[in-house]
Amino acid sequence: MKFNKDMLLLYAVTDRSWVGRQSLLEQIEDALKGGVTVLQLREKEMNEAEFVIEAVKVKELCHRYGVPLIINDNLEVALKSGADGIHVGIEDMPVSEIRKRAPADFIIGATCKTVEQAKAAETSGADYMGVGAVFPSPTKTNAIRLTNEQLRDIVSSVSIPAVAIGGINYNNISQITGSKVSGVAVVSAIFGAEDITSATCRLKEKAKAVVSGNS
Repeated sequence: MKFNKDMLLLYAVTDRSWVGRQSLLEQIEDALKGGVTVLQLREKEMNEAEFVIEAVKVKELCHRYGVPLIINDNLEVALKSGADGIHVGIEDMPVSEIRKRAPADFIIGATCKTVEQAKAAETSGADYMGVGAVFPSPTKTNAIRLTNEQLRDIVSSVSIPAVAIGGINYNNISQITGSKVSGVAVVSAIFGAEDITSATCRLKEKAKAVVSGNS
């Protein structure tokens, strides 16, 4: 699936800690029904063979809704499952190395917390960057929070699009209006919701307002 920045509008990142009443696949489908525009599958504890099997199922589900699947960190899983791309952190495999090994249209996202990291990601061949944390995050409690000014400076320093991440929810998302981001990445605001489809719909409308407020 060829990358375009509109994919970043509402970027859902899975979190298995919210699985219980529903299976992960059921949660993902509810999020897709609600209108997520890209999905990142994140499995920190799963072995590679199981991760690949799961990724194939999730990819088929995502593609049914016309949504790209991004794998968190693991290039082997991304390639073996036929996922659309990968997102890597600062300490993971370099973007330049992934670009050498991946197919031409493979989507690569990189976490950036500084202007220098943003410029390096762009130079190395990243398609987009994830910038944060913009708010205190329940999933990454040790993450350093960026101010709105820092967020705007990082996003404006490069030509590749950016998605804001870190503690974003329905109540605080409007605070990053004007930051020049192309979308928002959320975890618990979707997967921790009682009604995932409804929560996703409401968040998407807010995300549209944030992005439209950049001009």
